[in-house]
This record gives sequence, structure tokens and C-alpha cells, in this order.
Amino acid sequence: MASSPEDPVLERYFKGHKAAITSVDFSPNGKQLATGSWDTFLMLWSLRPQARAFRYVGHKDVVTSLQFSPLGNLLASASRDRTIRLWIPDKRGKSSEFKAHTAPVRSVDFSADGQFLATASEDKSIKVWNMYRQRFLYSLYRHTHWVRCAKFSPDGRLIVSCSEDKTIKIWDTTSKQCVNNFSDFVGFANFVAFNPNGTCIASAGSDHTVKIWDIRVNKLLQHYQVHSGGVNCVSFHPSGNYLITASSDGTLKILDLLEGRLIYTLQGHTGPVFTVSFSKGGELFTSGGADAQVLLWRTNFDELNYKDVSKRNLKRLHFDSPPHLLDIYPRTPHPHEGRTETVEINPKLDVIDLQTSTPPVVDILSFDSTTDEQPFLPKSVRSRERILPVLWPCDKPIRTTETTVRTLPDTGEEICGYFLNPSLMASECPPTVLKKKTEDISDLPSESQRSIPLAVTDALEHIMEQLNVLTQTVSILEQRLTLTEDKLKDCLENQQKLFNAIQQKI
Repeated sequence: MASSPEDPVLERYFKGHKAAITSVDFSPNGKQLATGSWDTFLMLWSLRPQARAFRYVGHKDVVTSLQFSPLGNLLASASRDRTIRLWIPDKRGKSSEFKAHTAPVRSVDFSADGQFLATASEDKSIKVWNMYRQRFLYSLYRHTHWVRCAKFSPDGRLIVSCSEDKTIKIWDTTSKQCVNNFSDFVGFANFVAFNPNGTCIASAGSDHTVKIWDIRVNKLLQHYQVHSGGVNCVSFHPSGNYLITASSDGTLKILDLLEGRLIYTLQGHTGPVFTVSFSKGGELFTSGGADAQVLLWRTNFDELNYKDVSKRNLKRLHFDSPPHLLDIYPRTPHPHEGRTETVEINPKLDVIDLQTSTPPVVDILSFDSTTDEQPFLPKSVRSRERILPVLWPCDKPIRTTETTVRTLPDTGEEICGYFLNPSLMASECPPTVLKKKTEDISDLPSESQRSIPLAVTDALEHIMEQLNVLTQTVSILEQRLTLTEDKLKDCLENQQKLFNAIQQKI
């Protein structure tokens, strides 16, 4: 079928990661794109042509999730190395490290006001952090298996989480209690997200399904079975009228939630697709998967101003009748009124002159940083110069300045040894020559000018290590206390039932 002007179009793709892409996110201003990967790196791409890309090095294992803060001044990342990092997304790439989880961290999510960060982990907990004070606040324990994802509602009053225990839970951030629970006996949800007005949640199922739930009346509104593999991620269009899904079957699907039907199947990735995200305005979306490529698409299919739609969104005030989809998504004109069939788009067949982006890459190394419950106080930055391989668009190597917060080893082998999988860095670990530019370090104190003696610094680092151990111990004790409280509550309930039964017999 011939393409139509409102069909989505693949605009360009980015190459730079060495392994599968696990997470993607647009900056709030829409000028940058952040990606995380199995290669342990984060990359920051500019959407301007021929601009440099930055590769942030710091995590010791797979980067599982990332997200920009609402203002775009911070970038949070989660990893299988059990840590969360907060990065300043610029050419220096300073970062702080948070340690409280006792198992791999699966997701990060900022509240809409940027004050809080929610993290989900395989230690069966969700943790909430204060971003202003850079402090751990509290944990949420109710899941009985790994927590895959946790997301704030648009107003910040709720958190939705999904787990391999086959439940989706809704949490009240004020009372810190689980206030709702959705169970699925077939598979578990890999990913959950609130719709833009916070009345519904969408779940991406390992059983190949996508489900839309109304959390106000606990009803399943829509149930899609359009994929032939597990669904790994979903993203709502800012209007709330469309949902895009990413699946292990190698495709992206776009669902029209007004019509309740599949409208597009997008092919372009080779192998499973793990992540997808709309830009903040909805005019673009991006996807990443096992082929280590990041695809950038232009939406086209919803030209309606989403702010106008949001103003007209209806909020249900009464619970006397079952919900209808039009209560949440008011019907608005859109270009698919007369099209009932599904459109399949394969860029490999349709696109001839595709713009490829393999920009110059600047490595930014952050081997050490502040810990979980301490304020974000980046250490003085040591600058070094490195000659990168041949870079596009010129044929000559260029010199780029990297930043690090620890003295680096002198040999490539020692650098490679820092990573969990050295083979990922084998081609990028030549012996380095450390050179200091006067203009880069003129504002940094020399060894003799430092106000803090080295012995005091070592003592502080030792204290920080002990605090990390203490934090993990407290986390484990908190989890055990919660389980004990649950068991005690069950015992009291059983006692009450027995007492009631005895009373009835008497």
C-alpha cells in the first residue's frame, strides 16, 4: 500500500553503542536524546546534524533504565551494578552515585515536579529519593518477586509498579501504602505507564498483550493481542490518543486508543525491540533494541495540538456506571476516520536516502562519585586529552577533552579490567597519553594548594564505604520488618476469623 502523508517516517538512526539498547529518552527541550545499553554506557546524542555525541562511562554493568529530569538539568540512570547515577548532561558529565538497593536496579522515574525519583529493583522494593537534598526517603515493600518498573502519576500522588509476581500495584505516596492491586494469572508486566491525565495505566505483558486499566474504578478498558512476542515497553502520545509498543517480535505497534485498534506496524529493527519513547511534544519518537541501533521516527499521524486536547479532557466524577473509553479519551478529529486496515511500514523497503548518524564521540569517564545519601558535590575534575579514531565527517583524528573524577590507570589493559565485560571495550582501550592543557586546569588547585589533607580524604572515603554497608544493612532489616508486620497482620486476621466463628457457634 502506498504511504500517506500522515504515516510515521523513519528519519535517521544513530550508531555508537556496542550492544543492545535498553532505554531511550528525549530531553524536555527536544534537542537531545539519551540512550542506555548493555555495553554499560550512556550516550547523549544531539538531534542537530554533524554534532558530537557524548558517551558517559561509570556504570560497571548493564544500564537498564534512564530518564531526564523535567527541567533537563539532570539525567538519572539505573544499572545491574545495583546503583543509580545522576549525571549532569553536558560535556563534563559529572555524576553522583546512589547505593541503597541490594540487587540490580531495573528502572528510574522522576516525579513531574522533579522533586523525587522512584527506583525499582530486583530486591523486590521500590525506593523513593529526594532530589533537592540528594537523600533516600523511603522504601515500598509488597511485591514478592523482582520489581520490573515503577512510575509516578502525572500529579505525583501515586506510583504504579509491576513485578514478576504477576501483579501491578498502585501506591499512595503520602501514606506510603499499597492502595490498589491488579493481578494477571497468565504472565507478568515488563513495563507500566500512566496516561497523560493520570486516570489510566498501560501495561506491557510478557504474555504478548497490552492492557489499559482505569484505576478509578479498577476496570480493564482495553486488551490488545497484536504482538507475537513479549511486549517490553509502551509510551503514550502526549495527547493520550495513541500508544506505541515495543516487542521482542522485532516490531513497533501504534494503537489508536480512540478507535481501540491497531493502526501501524513498524519494522526497522533486526531482532527484539526493548524500548520506545515519544518526545515531550509528540512530534517524534525513538526506539532501540538488540541490534544496538537507535531509530528516530517522525510521528505525522497526530498533528492536533495535544495541549488543546488536554484542556478538553473529561474527568469522571461519578462511579455509578461502568467506564467507557470516551470518558478518558474524548473523541477528536484525526486522519484515520476512513481507514480501517492496519498499515505496515518497513523503512528498509521504502526509504532510499536515509540519514545515518555516526557522529564524533567524546568519552566522559566518571569512575567515582558521591554516594547515595550524600549531597551532590562533584569532586574537582581532572582533564585529559585523548586522540579518538577516525571520525565523521572529517578524515583526520580529532583531540577531545575527557573528564574524570579519579586518576586513571596508565594502560589500556587496566582500564578494560575495570569493566564487567572487558571484551566490550577491547577495541577502545589503547594505551593513553595523559596531557594537561593549561587552559583546562588553570582553575583547579595543585596538590600543594589543596585545603583538605590527603589523610583526611582517605578517612572520609573509608567512612563513606562504612556508610554504604550500613545503608544496605538497614535496607535488609527494613524489608524483614515489613515481612514480619505482614505475617503478624495475617495472624491477627486469622484470629479474628476464628473468634467470629466461635461466637456464631455459641
